[in-house]
Amino acid sequence: MLRRRLNRLFGRDERKVDSRTIYVGHRPCPATEALIPPKFCDNRIVSSKYTVWNFLPKNLFEQFRRIANFYFLIIFLVQVIVDTPTSPVTSGLPLFFVITVTAIKQGYEDWLRHKADNEVNKYLVTVLEDGRRACKESEKIKVGDVVEVVEDETFPCDLILLQSSREDETCFVTTASLDGESNHKTHYTVPDTERNLESLSATIECEQPQPDLYKFVGRIYRTLFNAIEGLNDPRCWCQRETILTSLSRCLSLSLAVGVAVYSGMETKMALNYQGKSQKRSAVEKSINAFLLVYLCILVSKALVCTTLKYVWQSRPGQDEPWYNQKTQKEKDTNLYLKMFTDFLSFMVLFNFIIPVSMYVTVEMQKFLGSFFISWDKDFFDPEIQEGALVNTSDLNEELGQVEYVFTDKTGTLTQNNMEFIECCIDGFQYKYADSGSELDGFCVTDGPCVFFQEKEELFLRALCLCHTVQVKEATGQGDGVADGVEDQVDGVMGLDGETVHPADIRGFIASSPDEVALVKGAMKYGFKFLGTESKNMRVMNRNNDVETYELLHVLNFDPVRRRMSVLVRTKSGDIMLFCKGADSSIFPRVRQDEVDRIRMHVERNATEGYRTLCVAYKLLSSEEYDQADTGLREAKLALQDREEKLMAVYNQVETGMSLIGATAVEDRLQEEAAETMEALQGAGMKVWVLTGDKMETAKSTCYACRLFQRSTELLELTVRTLVDPGRKREERLQELLLDYHKRAVQDAPPVKAGVTRSVLTNQDYGFIIDGATLSLVLNSSPDSNSSCYKSLFLQICQNCTTVLCCRMAPLQKAQIVKMVKTSKGSPITLSIGDGANDVSMILEAHVGIGIKGREGRQAVRNSDYAIPKLKHLKKLLLGHGHLYYVRIAHLVQYFFYKNLCFILPQFLYQFFCGYSQQPLYDAAYLTMYNICFTSMPILANSLLEQHICIEVLMDNAALYRDVAKNAMLRWGPFLYWTLLGVYQGLLFFFGVRFLFSNPALQDNGQVFGNWSFGTIVFTVLVFTVTLKLAMDTRHWTWINHFVIWGSLAFYMFFSFFWATLCLDDSVAFNCSKLSEFVYLK
Repeated sequence: MLRRRLNRLFGRDERKVDSRTIYVGHRPCPATEALIPPKFCDNRIVSSKYTVWNFLPKNLFEQFRRIANFYFLIIFLVQVIVDTPTSPVTSGLPLFFVITVTAIKQGYEDWLRHKADNEVNKYLVTVLEDGRRACKESEKIKVGDVVEVVEDETFPCDLILLQSSREDETCFVTTASLDGESNHKTHYTVPDTERNLESLSATIECEQPQPDLYKFVGRIYRTLFNAIEGLNDPRCWCQRETILTSLSRCLSLSLAVGVAVYSGMETKMALNYQGKSQKRSAVEKSINAFLLVYLCILVSKALVCTTLKYVWQSRPGQDEPWYNQKTQKEKDTNLYLKMFTDFLSFMVLFNFIIPVSMYVTVEMQKFLGSFFISWDKDFFDPEIQEGALVNTSDLNEELGQVEYVFTDKTGTLTQNNMEFIECCIDGFQYKYADSGSELDGFCVTDGPCVFFQEKEELFLRALCLCHTVQVKEATGQGDGVADGVEDQVDGVMGLDGETVHPADIRGFIASSPDEVALVKGAMKYGFKFLGTESKNMRVMNRNNDVETYELLHVLNFDPVRRRMSVLVRTKSGDIMLFCKGADSSIFPRVRQDEVDRIRMHVERNATEGYRTLCVAYKLLSSEEYDQADTGLREAKLALQDREEKLMAVYNQVETGMSLIGATAVEDRLQEEAAETMEALQGAGMKVWVLTGDKMETAKSTCYACRLFQRSTELLELTVRTLVDPGRKREERLQELLLDYHKRAVQDAPPVKAGVTRSVLTNQDYGFIIDGATLSLVLNSSPDSNSSCYKSLFLQICQNCTTVLCCRMAPLQKAQIVKMVKTSKGSPITLSIGDGANDVSMILEAHVGIGIKGREGRQAVRNSDYAIPKLKHLKKLLLGHGHLYYVRIAHLVQYFFYKNLCFILPQFLYQFFCGYSQQPLYDAAYLTMYNICFTSMPILANSLLEQHICIEVLMDNAALYRDVAKNAMLRWGPFLYWTLLGVYQGLLFFFGVRFLFSNPALQDNGQVFGNWSFGTIVFTVLVFTVTLKLAMDTRHWTWINHFVIWGSLAFYMFFSFFWATLCLDDSVAFNCSKLSEFVYLK
């Protein structure tokens, strides 16, 4: 912080400028330029929290920020400083145990982080220095170094790709470890870079480090100097397809060379690293509330005893009895200071009512209990050979309190396994038929049997050309598996049931499974994409002739345009634009008569649950192409507003197109998806589907998953429903919200949580909203009359059984979750997804679940729990979640109960000992009560108890509602346990005192003293609270028997041992005489 301020003060803050300059290979500039060596950070990655030097002070500071730890530290210091009735060991030992265990756990976790950092920082990489290859540790790489990476190695920092060993100058990369996407991405070298990098003298000007993984703006100046040409600086652009981000993995080539542009903590990976926010469970909040109550009880007890002490001492002869004369120092002590000291002494005497050991027991219960999820064989998936994963054990009980479930669609409700189903060409529907049928597999299923050969072939060529798919050839049998391609390229490219020679096996590498499905679909109809070589795309048509197209430009897909295009030149010299995208993006850019012929098929396919894309083309003249080419090159060279300039050129080129047809791709439902959703709704949870897909497709999926029923009345709030000629969208939005609010909230009783549709007597509502309309609701203009938009929207959604949010951006998903999470009542939310675009809502929800799906592992790494399939969510919540909550709720209530039973006799004893702060129990008993005598039985019970068999919980989802909304930790059950503790504490004390009312003597003629009295009370206490737990246990195992009866046996053994060790006859006689006199008084 100080360094940053000094840099800003003296003008050395690098981030004040918008760009940075990098010298490739650290080669000096021409003599005409002054060399100012730039300063960049090193390439060390630091994710650890502590060092050897700051671990102790930093960890202690963080631990004592917890109220309970700080409270016991104060109590311990009071015992050390003030003359208190109990030893400092009674508070210091439990506190030391808690602090030590926590420090060891956190230190071990940080050691693992240090170990992971060293694996990355000490990794050896190859760097080109003065034409020679040298090995360096990754942490020693500097910005400007030329780094060489071979196949299957990870990139040590952010690199600009200068050279590739592939002929087409491409590099295949997987970013699964960075953004979770397992699909392969194609990156390109900087155009027109010399093959001999030793002679390359270049300067890179690029933007400052920023966390956006999908954006990079820069340009490279190559300095070519010879005696004839003099000095010139040809420029070339660098964009996101030329940058290789750190921790990505190089694939499918033997060598890639790049120059380091961002290093260490300035890489895109490091800037995207965001520590998970601390999630607190509802149980922890209840514990804090109960602690405040018991703290008030503690203060009240101390005040009562302090007040009564001075009232009792105000009587004649009581302040200074003959057997306890005051010293001169005590007589000179200030009265108010003495009263304050006595108050602190009583606080120390009664402080055991606050159970500090409960925190350790709860931590151990959560940590050990989480293994039951990992060990559950029902969660094991033979397909991926993995089971469930627990990333945090702090939220186990939250699994039993979920009220809202937010789920992604693609890859979560569906399998994300795309299959080409059918297509529509010029208004006619085509489905694939067996080989041997007319026109090589084409089969018209509607309309007249008239075939437009030219249109069909144009459509199939568009499917073969408009994509970013790459082909990886296999050289022999098994190569695909050996190269690790089998689970990345979507299989073998032969036709259905057709035997393919190993030499013809091709793997398709694409950034989206949709593109692979479309290329496969074209193959079914006789058009095969053979790959790209030196900017030339090769396609084999139905006649087995190879057609070659020169790839001029790729207009990449982005979520704003929702389409992508390619510009190609045919052998005849014609320049063609092929475009594919969402219907809402394509239809406004083609002729209306063409739209009418296609729209019906698109809407029908979407209703059936298929993912649809429309395909269009355009023939460009030479002048149009030259204008587009110039605009694209200038936009790519811009350092400022590059994306906006490219978007303007894209929109200019993609106009006036002709619509060819549309495709339908199926993404099938996950196994038991419908049964799982039905069980969650039966358990009282409300399911919201948040997806980026179009409304029709998502709606069909909701019907298939039984989230929507045929009787469900759908309330739609989308861009389509907001269209009203002559009226502003805000006015129409307000009108619809008020209408839906009247129907779903005012005129109908709210849908009760957990009531199934079969017993509903009121109208069942479902709500649909899209991303654009949601932006209007959440981000309304200040001048519009929309202050209540958000409130109306939330009330409508809460009265609907299911809400579908389509066309959602990742940030909007998080906004939806946050809106519900912070609404009235603070309901417990759960988000589940499988892709990197689900990470934001997974982190935002109270509980985040990751699916180990096809879209990578970013969601899994950022989740609290990970499961292989959606169907496992049912047992995770209805089984494990229910039991975890019941166990820990019983643990918390039992801890407060047994501590109240423990300390109440101590409080009552003060009324019979002249408020002298005399302890009722021996110091050893005070110290070991919560640590040894009563801790293990409740820990075992909280791990193994099953009040209802887990199979019964799975079959009866409605049982989940019995513990919903923190039912077992409300004030009613808390009051019951508190009154039970008060009743039993009174019974222990006065029952034993009744026994002592008979002045019986020991065999040596001595009377029983206060230590005998206290020991008997303590013995009855230990046996009672332990047997109470045994009576509450419904699921007995050998572990329960061992710890319950073993704890009682250990107490008896320790009591005999301690009495023999510490109490000889003379000490017992003297103590008992004095104590008995005080007791009788």
